[in-house]
Amino acid sequence: MANKHIGSSFDDFLSEEAMLEEATATAMKRVIAWQIEQEMKAQKLTKTAMAERMRTSRAALNRLLDAADTSLTLTTLASAAAALGKHIRFELIA
Repeated sequence: MANKHIGSSFDDFLSEEAMLEEATATAMKRVIAWQIEQEMKAQKLTKTAMAERMRTSRAALNRLLDAADTSLTLTTLASAAAALGKHIRFELIA
């Protein structure tokens, strides 16, 4: 019996297994968390100082920086960006 996955993309496989959206969300969250951490390092900001700038708790900041935690609100993300002097840009693509 021929392997139905030969010649298909990994995205096709994830889609067939109903895992594409979850994998995409996790990947996006990892990138966002990494970018925020890198900017915090560049500005020499501690987690405590960043949380103060965001007017939130350190626990909330830890959730934001946790690459595995995909429960991210736009408000939290916008607050983090503003605290770093940055802006967020989202777009829907085909």
